[in-house]
Amino acid sequence: MKPVVVGVLGRGLVDPDSPVLTADDAALARGMAAFETIRVDDGVPFALQQHLDRLAASAARLGLPPVALPAIDALARGAVAATDLAEAGLRLYWTGGPDGGPATVIVTITPVPADTESQRARGLRVVSLELGIDRAVRVRSSWLLAGVKSTSYAVHVAALTEAKRQGADDALFLATDGTVLEGATSNVWWMRDGVLRTPSLDTGILAGVTRAHLLEVAPRIGLAVEEGAWGLEELAASDEVILSSSVREVVGVIDVDGRPVGDGRPGPVAAALQAGLRAMVRERRSGSR
Repeated sequence: MKPVVVGVLGRGLVDPDSPVLTADDAALARGMAAFETIRVDDGVPFALQQHLDRLAASAARLGLPPVALPAIDALARGAVAATDLAEAGLRLYWTGGPDGGPATVIVTITPVPADTESQRARGLRVVSLELGIDRAVRVRSSWLLAGVKSTSYAVHVAALTEAKRQGADDALFLATDGTVLEGATSNVWWMRDGVLRTPSLDTGILAGVTRAHLLEVAPRIGLAVEEGAWGLEELAASDEVILSSSVREVVGVIDVDGRPVGDGRPGPVAAALQAGLRAMVRERRSGSR
């Protein structure tokens, strides 16, 4: 989706059609860049500091040149202030920059995808795809960058393309032993025996910011939560399956690998988590003014 606002550290806001990267920027040449996507409601980016902290952690794992977080914060808030969109997606990029040069930082503002609410209403169909790596190796070998949010996203895009080829909306990654990990661009949850379950961070998944907030929301609405490692058969036999991410927030899954989940409609837990998350956003938005 084309950005409506673009900002570059050191240049401020720029024409969205103007070039922002040099041909030798490490993001372009080697895919060496970290990024974050943040939902903006009523002019307030939700959990911006948590996203900035994760961005810095990803940049450090990638060995990117340092940048002062307050400068990124100011650039991001300036971009948000330049749009009158009621809802938007704020994207932060921290790249390796040109050879021998400083890091490049870019922020963009885009509208929330038009089909977000319709997806929530109808639910998502997902397919499981083996990620092709052993879960223990993924966690043990830090150089594999498990849990890092980088722009080296070709595998994720390929997974979404394969999901669509199979007539689904999204993909669910599995380790080689069948352990459920995460969605191509989301964290995953499911209800089983009255407990909300989600893969734990020690499976090597991304520490989703929305995931962290849902771990707070769930007890507020009376849900017990368990984090751990489970196989696909555990998820497939559940009452509800749910995906969570920053801009799309909470969306129910109605079909996994062609098998209906529950009654084949988005369930009440997905709706309750979405309502609880929205309430938390409103609370923190009013507190940030």
